[in-house]
Amino acid sequence: MSRLATRFDALAKASRKALIPYIMSGDPQPGVTLPLMHAMVDAGADVIELGAPFSDPMADGPVIQQAAERALANGVDMAQVFDTVRAFRQQDTDTPIILMGYLNPIEVMGYTEFASRAAEAGVDGVITVDMPPEEGEDYIAALRANAIDPVFLLAPTTTEARIDKIAAAASGFVYYVSLKGVTGAATLDVGEVADKVATIRRHISLPVGVGFGISDADTAAAVSACADAVVVGSAIVKRMAAHSGDRDRIIEQVSSLLAAMRSAMDAAAEHDRKKA
Repeated sequence: MSRLATRFDALAKASRKALIPYIMSGDPQPGVTLPLMHAMVDAGADVIELGAPFSDPMADGPVIQQAAERALANGVDMAQVFDTVRAFRQQDTDTPIILMGYLNPIEVMGYTEFASRAAEAGVDGVITVDMPPEEGEDYIAALRANAIDPVFLLAPTTTEARIDKIAAAASGFVYYVSLKGVTGAATLDVGEVADKVATIRRHISLPVGVGFGISDADTAAAVSACADAVVVGSAIVKRMAAHSGDRDRIIEQVSSLLAAMRSAMDAAAEHDRKKA
């Protein structure tokens, strides 16, 4: 069983939901990423989503676009992302790590080479924003051959027919993008999210994570009532950017946010158990 499957299985048995923070590797400085990853686990993260910087992150809003620019300016490339994961695995062999990025750097490296090096480093899943399942047969095969889960995005506009196509290609979990637009946009309607998650569950048996628009503990708790995982990105990256020159302050700020989310999510789960 993969790390992702093991983690989601353990959480389901404990009636808990996954907290998945996103950070950009190498932002705002390369030396922050590794200690921050460990700190996030200590603060309650169940899975880590690690961004691979790319020069044209079209699905991301200004906050994460700027994070990618800072990481690229720091010279961070895919090889260094793998090095960070490998270093993390020296101390933590259990927490699943998902890479999130874009297809171009992967194509430059080659599907087989990328998948092999990712697996050797200790990567468990990959979200490739601009690789649709219809065009990903060779890529998905390379990931699966290296026991890496291809994680796909669903949107508010995703049709039920397309959900079926994604269900056939995905593993690990699926990621519901709860807002139309880019990361960091607008405020989400939790009722609409719950309705869409219910539709997704009719077609997909994998865990469903929800991201985009989750910026505080109350929203994380509300979303966790209908989803298997809560993904938080821009709210974290904003805090990091605000303290870009102070590593300890970055770690303190991100840990505080995640601990509050973890506490609120667990309290919501406990409330639901008592009602049942």
